[in-house]
Amino acid sequence: MNNDLIYKVNDRAAFLTINRESRRNAISQEMITSFMDYFDRADQDETVHAVCITGKGEKAFCSGADLAVTLAKEGEDRLSGTRNYAELLKKMSGFGKPLLAKVNGPCLAGGLGLMLSCDIIIARNDTFFRTPEVNVGIFPMMVGALLYRNVGRKKAMEMVLTARKVPAPEAENMGLITRAVEPEHLDDEVQETLKLLTSKSPIGMRIGKEAFRAMSDMPFEEAVDYLCEALGRAISTEDAMEGMMAFMEKREPNFKGK
Repeated sequence: MNNDLIYKVNDRAAFLTINRESRRNAISQEMITSFMDYFDRADQDETVHAVCITGKGEKAFCSGADLAVTLAKEGEDRLSGTRNYAELLKKMSGFGKPLLAKVNGPCLAGGLGLMLSCDIIIARNDTFFRTPEVNVGIFPMMVGALLYRNVGRKKAMEMVLTARKVPAPEAENMGLITRAVEPEHLDDEVQETLKLLTSKSPIGMRIGKEAFRAMSDMPFEEAVDYLCEALGRAISTEDAMEGMMAFMEKREPNFKGK
């Protein structure tokens, strides 16, 4: 695997660290391939219940695509990288296990796509978020699909049209991130959240994530009916039976992902 992305597993969580600090953790094509492979590995590993994504150092969580690589290409070939990035966003958005982004520094451009594809985002409260593409004559196209699904239209349009920096506290208020915390508390907040995620039923969360993803664009009545059927699938699992028995017996459940 490419050293631009580090993969480790600890305490039922997989950790993916973007390892390009000298390039402000910019996304390379090799890194996208590694992301795809590691997501497959994490998905197939029954000991992994959640995945945490972060960047090396404090210069940036991720500064987006490596423009030096993009500018080196010409014609249609230039789109090959963006298509690969689009596939990565789709893979992350459809991932069956919880994804958590630990935002340890500024998050820009395509980095927002990685971040917003995660279910939970915990960031330092002294960092910022930005879509600067308009400054170089382009637009945050694929990222826009995620922005529109996470924040209001007016806030999303202000970000992409002005390219201004959005401080973490404001990002929390507008729904761009889950929580902004003091820098010295970031590690503890992430570990505590991962502890909660990894203690839950893997199959219950997989069924739930799939159901919420499918119903998000449904009319209300159709969504309620669909979720009713999804609840039936969740209730029929061994983990659901174990969880309900543990609740009645006042003990911690022993989930097995079945």
